[in-house]
Amino acid sequence: MARIVSIGEVMIEFARGADGRYGLSLGGDTFNTAVYLARAGVETAYATALGDDRYSEAIRASAQAEGIDPRYMLRVPGRTTGLYVIDNDANGERAFTYWRDTAPARDLFELPGWEAVAEGLIEASMVYLSGITLSIYSNVGLGRLFATLEFARERGVRVVFDGNFRPRNWKGDLTRARAVYAQALKRTSIALPTFEDEVQLWGDGSPAATAERLATFGVQEVVVKNGAEGALVVAGGAAQFVPIPQPVEPVDTTAAGDSFNAAYLAARLGGEAPAVAAEAGHTLAGRVIRHRGAILPRQANA
Repeated sequence: MARIVSIGEVMIEFARGADGRYGLSLGGDTFNTAVYLARAGVETAYATALGDDRYSEAIRASAQAEGIDPRYMLRVPGRTTGLYVIDNDANGERAFTYWRDTAPARDLFELPGWEAVAEGLIEASMVYLSGITLSIYSNVGLGRLFATLEFARERGVRVVFDGNFRPRNWKGDLTRARAVYAQALKRTSIALPTFEDEVQLWGDGSPAATAERLATFGVQEVVVKNGAEGALVVAGGAAQFVPIPQPVEPVDTTAAGDSFNAAYLAARLGGEAPAVAAEAGHTLAGRVIRHRGAILPRQANA
């Protein structure tokens, strides 16, 4: 079985190139992390639902080409996958526009075959999901997901959660978002939030405040990513600031956090200490943001 099962949505990505034209690719926060995990040699599967259009087939083929186990990618006849467009400002910061309201990934835990996906999560060593993952499911889907994660945790599965808060995905309903996040955090072993997102959702005053709040949910290992300011790592009762190795002029910050998370988890699974794993995360993220789009070309991944 896969060592890590990542859950979420893969979409068609259009990113503007240096010449102003848009190039077509694939992306999605937890899928990006799955790709980088697989490239690091970690046995990885991806759980989602796809349609039966050519782009859904392209997503499945891409996952397999990256070495990602596609067995938990359910198919829904007559449906098509979602799409998003990335635009970047002069500093490389990105803005997203989505077309995803009818994407089948939203119904993953309500489709025929969802029980097999749940079994896969329970049998994994680690389950990875994000706030974006949570935002796409109905209350029924969330209930089934949380029940599955609860059972998985009882069997020793570690749940990894990246807050990745996007206000638009929650239609401005911060109360519901906080309630859903709280349910996820109660089941989380490792949290990998981005400080900027935590400020938007919770109003945290510092990365240390974020780590302290997450500890109240029982999260034992926390890495608060803070862009060029580095990362705060709290594990085993000790806190350590891990700076970035060197300043990087970003071209596109898409998937900076996703790639950091992958390198961090791969290093931790390889037996590295949390601070060393954070250094690995900074290194990979630094390479990713020097390229356009979410996923590095294979030759640039080395």
